[in-house]
Amino acid sequence: MPSIFSRIISGEIPSVKVHEDELTLAIMDINPIQKGQILVFPKNEVGTVWELPSRDYLALMDTVQKAGISLTKLYPDKKIGMMIEGLEVTDHAHVKVFPFSSISEYHAAPDSASAPSVNELEQLAKQLRF
Repeated sequence: MPSIFSRIISGEIPSVKVHEDELTLAIMDINPIQKGQILVFPKNEVGTVWELPSRDYLALMDTVQKAGISLTKLYPDKKIGMMIEGLEVTDHAHVKVFPFSSISEYHAAPDSASAPSVNELEQLAKQLRF
């Protein structure tokens, strides 16, 4: 069965895209650790980033860097972090890229009660696209 990210890539599940290229996709996270979080994932469905062929891994990290640069421009007073933990989605490698101001914000758990609306995600995505 395809992963949730493979279903997003195929268009079966809608998403708010920030960037897409031949090997990667970057979308707004619907359940972010911090507002503005971008999920970046390879189109190649593997469980961890360590399983990716070098070409796909380098493409993933290139997109992660571009997402970080885009977030830095939108949130100049914040640090931009990345996290590879694979706890919610274990069957498709992905990287979380997000702004934060303190170590507690970096380690915060997503709060589904304060999840952003699709409209909020679209507005953020317009500012973050690269």
